[in-house]
Amino acid sequence: MSNAAKSKGRGAVSNPQSRFAGSRRESFDDGWLRELDELPALETTTRPERAHSIISRNRSPDVPFEQSINPYRGCEHGCVYCFARPSHSYLDLSPGLDFETRLFHKENAVELLEQELRRPGYRCRPIVLGINTDAYQPIERELRLTRRLLMLLAEYRHPVSILTKGVTILRDLDLLADLASDNLVSVSVSLTTLDNDLKRTLEPRTASPAARLKILSEMRKIGIRPGVMVAPVIPAINDHEIEAILEAAAEAGAVRAGYVVLRLPHELKTLFRDWLQSHYPDRADHVMSLVRQLHGGRDYDPRFGRRQTGAGIFAQLLARRFEVSRRRRGLDQDRSPPLDTSRFRIPGRAGDQMRLFAG
Repeated sequence: MSNAAKSKGRGAVSNPQSRFAGSRRESFDDGWLRELDELPALETTTRPERAHSIISRNRSPDVPFEQSINPYRGCEHGCVYCFARPSHSYLDLSPGLDFETRLFHKENAVELLEQELRRPGYRCRPIVLGINTDAYQPIERELRLTRRLLMLLAEYRHPVSILTKGVTILRDLDLLADLASDNLVSVSVSLTTLDNDLKRTLEPRTASPAARLKILSEMRKIGIRPGVMVAPVIPAINDHEIEAILEAAAEAGAVRAGYVVLRLPHELKTLFRDWLQSHYPDRADHVMSLVRQLHGGRDYDPRFGRRQTGAGIFAQLLARRFEVSRRRRGLDQDRSPPLDTSRFRIPGRAGDQMRLFAG
């Protein structure tokens, strides 16, 4: 049975060991599998974990935010290109199929966030929800962890930004509209392709392209001026769609646009090669040749200023195409003011007065 058959409905077609594993395992066909029934579909498991902290601080000059919260570890969306996959190695799990089937949720996230917001000296700056793994991945429908975080942020009138490809965000239009009324929220949608067939293999459990365009239009209806992120741009796979994606996004209501080229840190380079060989064997070598051109002859160049956009002639061509199309669609004229940090307040809680007499 092929790897693709065994992982049907998933992004990764393999489950390699993490880079920290002390020993190596190698699979081989001893003939027994040919005598067995087809393996059942891989199931998703979720486990709670007690986090020690909840707000991550960013020091990278490549990304325009200082604070982020990731309610979940791993992501059922199964995007084969996800730059967060290698982080599963820190859990002694594979960045492959484990990343999209063995998930963790931070059960004390709301409690930790409130403690942080009430900490003396806390300085209010916008928080980005779900930058590492999507805060609106499928398990959010039942766990509602992202919604509870949004409810707390709304109570404190704290600004928040969201980047997602999950249609579950539409469930929370009430909270988003409330935040939008005070300029406390921004939303961007990640749109990788308009091709449903490509989406099914590249990012199998994400919302359809049409559903993501609907997110943009629904945001406009409640007073949010949304953005679109074309990410990642993959040479010879979806780069030809740049202009069409921006046109569709602008028509749906997007007011700004950005892009990121494919990044392949650590184990991700092997996972992506496996995916290419499984789904696009005729062009796999060509795709990787172009990827290396973007990253100075390597699979990935992690240096600030290059890792997001690449370098070289092909990167320059992508940047030029993107800028021309963005300008043509009016996606370079967003004049939205920064999110408002002046409305932040600490609501009263039972026992607050007693603290005046403590110590």
